[in-house]
Amino acid sequence: MSDTSPPSNPSTDGAVAPIVLLAGGGALPDLLAEALKRRGRAVRVLAFRGFAERAFARRADLIVDLIDYKRTLAALKAWKPAEVVLIGTVTRPKPIAFMGALSAYRNREEIAAILGSGDDGLLGGVVRVLEEEGFAVAGIDRLAPELLAPQGQLGAVAPDSDSWSSIARGLAVLDSLSPFDVGQATVICAHWVAAIEGPEGTDAMLRRVQKLRRGPRLRATHGGVLVKTAKRDQDLRVDLPTIGPRTVVRAAAAGLQGIAVGAGTTLIVEIERTIREADQRGLFLLGVDLPHRSP
Repeated sequence: MSDTSPPSNPSTDGAVAPIVLLAGGGALPDLLAEALKRRGRAVRVLAFRGFAERAFARRADLIVDLIDYKRTLAALKAWKPAEVVLIGTVTRPKPIAFMGALSAYRNREEIAAILGSGDDGLLGGVVRVLEEEGFAVAGIDRLAPELLAPQGQLGAVAPDSDSWSSIARGLAVLDSLSPFDVGQATVICAHWVAAIEGPEGTDAMLRRVQKLRRGPRLRATHGGVLVKTAKRDQDLRVDLPTIGPRTVVRAAAAGLQGIAVGAGTTLIVEIERTIREADQRGLFLLGVDLPHRSP
């Protein structure tokens, strides 16, 4: 896959301007850092204390508290990044802490509006704050597209006709929910919407489906499909849907036949291991095109 990232920009002192990762938890920050280095990009990491993985945080240029906006902004101004990437998982801060952290930079009404707009609005608000401070915010979809799901069958197992029908229904469900601040995944069993992801996340949703299998409603149904993808018009710079080996394990435990994700809009952590897990457990793994996605 060709490198679609822009040329490196020199900073005012002649050095190559780095890509700065604002890193939360999970494996993605490390995967992105390595992908950027393979492309010859300079990388600096600002890790959020308590969220970034310990081994990764030890290699970071700076570790700060999530709500330490002043120190984060000072580091970004000193590093003069070509682009900034928000990557990894974090937990929404308590409103009083968030308002206190930004009170020197934003009025309380604006902060309250950002906090009250749901997760999508909060992430969008963070991007706006960074952009208003003069920083370009980039996404993995452009900087390291090889980390995203390719289109087509990814493993040895192929879906049957019933699974294809369930995938189509799952995509339609998620598309219809796009205007609302809900999850990015659903489980379809025998053409029935068995679960929709909420704030608990995909793993917890799959555990819920596993429990439902013990009841009369799902016990009689065969198989099922996990469908996960970005929302219509979603800003792909933040909160990309993500799956990995653990997702496959949870889907198998929930009695599902396979997983379909949006091609080019869904991150697959440890893709080779994820495919192996799917093959070993007899699940299909697909990257599907989204009819609403702009070319």
